[in-house]
Amino acid sequence: MPNRTSRPTSARPADPAPAQRPHHPLRGGPAPILTACLLWGTTGTVSSFAPAGAPAAAIGCAGLALGGILLLLTSRGARSLPARCTRSERRLLLLGAFAVAGYPVTFYPAVARTGVAVATVIALGSAPVFAGLLAWLTGRARPTARWTGATSAAVLGCTLLVLGPRLTGAGTPIDLTGVLLATFAGLSYAVYALIGGRLITHGHESGAVMGALFGAAGLLVLPFAPFVDVTWLGTVRGAAVAGYLALFTVYLAYRLFGHGLRRTSASAATSLTLAEPAVAAVLGVSVLGERLPYLSWCGLAVLGLGLVLLAVPAKGAVTEGR
Repeated sequence: MPNRTSRPTSARPADPAPAQRPHHPLRGGPAPILTACLLWGTTGTVSSFAPAGAPAAAIGCAGLALGGILLLLTSRGARSLPARCTRSERRLLLLGAFAVAGYPVTFYPAVARTGVAVATVIALGSAPVFAGLLAWLTGRARPTARWTGATSAAVLGCTLLVLGPRLTGAGTPIDLTGVLLATFAGLSYAVYALIGGRLITHGHESGAVMGALFGAAGLLVLPFAPFVDVTWLGTVRGAAVAGYLALFTVYLAYRLFGHGLRRTSASAATSLTLAEPAVAAVLGVSVLGERLPYLSWCGLAVLGLGLVLLAVPAKGAVTEGR
């Protein structure tokens, strides 16, 4: 990765720079991403406390708009990033902003049609597959056997975790439109993860990249406000839910995610975010009183195994963009 902080120095011997010290792989890459996943995993539980009648899409867009604009205003260099970018990088920024805006527009309606569990597993299960394929097609990286095996285990575990209740009991029909919307949400996530990772490896600060992407996306979803019910935002519960989503699941989570992308490939990062359904399932059991069958707990164990394989890099492995 290009070192943007390198400058000519005087003849005085310099102390060892932080960048020259050995860097623990978990501290710099997977750990911030997994922490972001912990925050993202609370989204469903927190949104369930929104006032009755609040549209699902409006909840997601409110969090994105508030959190994205906050990222734009507080991230150093975010507002001036387009001016520092090349023409091709500005096109990537615009495409990434549309991809970020596309996620809540497709994911939350998918949740309304298929339920949180099915929409989550389809969106997050398809994202690492899309990320790996897009990275391969664009010449960024060739899928390794380790990535393929770990991601397959994570997707299988995620599927068992979410579909366990349906496989062991009376299932309900799955809405095809909801499935397609969730798949588009997974593609949107993979696209902006890859774009964010590429801009960061080009030497741009992770905070500036995330701030520019999410700030622009927040502005893009604002025109939808007149077409949805936003009166719930005027209540204490509504404001608290929107504030939490904006501050923790957008602002803080994507700061951590951007930091993690500096030393983690986008394809691995999207695979690591499969931890989100596990967090959501645990919160559903412990907070909302939901029950999981034995098959779902087996899926949770398989998912955990896949995440361990992804979080602990192979000795001598080189990630994308380094």
